[in-house]
Amino acid sequence: MAFRGIDFAKMIDGIKKANYAWIGVAIVLMLAASFSRAYRWNMLIEPLGYKPKLTNTFWAVMAGYMANLALPRMGEVTRCGALNQTDRIPLQTLIGTVIVERTLDVIMLAFSISLTAFLEYKLLGGFIYKNIVGPILTRVSILLSSATFLIFATVLILAIIASAIFIYKNRQRIALFNKVVLLMAGIWSGMATVFTMKNKWLFVAHTAFIWTMYFMMSYVCFFAIPATSQLGFTAGLFTLVLGGIGMTAPVQGGVGIYHLLVSQGLTLFGISAVDGLLYATLVHTMQTIMMILLGSIGFFVIFMEKKKNISLYETP
Repeated sequence: MAFRGIDFAKMIDGIKKANYAWIGVAIVLMLAASFSRAYRWNMLIEPLGYKPKLTNTFWAVMAGYMANLALPRMGEVTRCGALNQTDRIPLQTLIGTVIVERTLDVIMLAFSISLTAFLEYKLLGGFIYKNIVGPILTRVSILLSSATFLIFATVLILAIIASAIFIYKNRQRIALFNKVVLLMAGIWSGMATVFTMKNKWLFVAHTAFIWTMYFMMSYVCFFAIPATSQLGFTAGLFTLVLGGIGMTAPVQGGVGIYHLLVSQGLTLFGISAVDGLLYATLVHTMQTIMMILLGSIGFFVIFMEKKKNISLYETP
């Protein structure tokens, strides 16, 4: 849909003439954000009594990014599994820390949307409501007003209550119950680390730094092509928001959704659909290539680290 009716000859010519020095700057910013994310993840893990190497955490994050290209949200499980293999940290506790991380990402994205709408409400408010808020509210209202949904929700609640009563009465004979309890306890302990970490302000600072780097990535890429080189910080923030929503869509790597949202959003700033799509393609392709490259290295490093750990434990 994003590429429908686009002059591909002009797109290819624009890609050839792009200033890739600015793409290189964006790559550096991406790496800085990824290292900061890895360090912040370690801050959540350490209160659990584990101290993974920063390099292991970084490569686990990279492997997770690559896994998201294959299957949406698979990256969260992949990076937890990777760190479990390299540093022998319980998988369930790692999942709890990732839940905290993803919750913070949602909060930061919501904050960015609110800030963007506040700064340029007349220009961007209508677009945000029409393309983001409106469709969500419409679907929610249809779902909540549906008699089918109410019946389904009632049956589901009754089924959960009945299952809970049955499991409780037979808890001694159901081995799965104990496993579920241990799993949930591990996830909760991972989530609770946000309250027990030593330096909460440093954690907040890393969160702000990560999203600042994301913003700067969007902004500096404006200078890669002449058509967007005059855009300002508000356009960069708006592009960050649209890109963030596109990348969180249940599509591998946000392909198509990212391009559509970003290109259409840039038309509000007087950028043509072709140039907007050119910008979106350059940024998305850069991110995808880096995810594949660094993710491949990450999987290799994780494999070698796991192999080394096995050798150490098997040595008499």
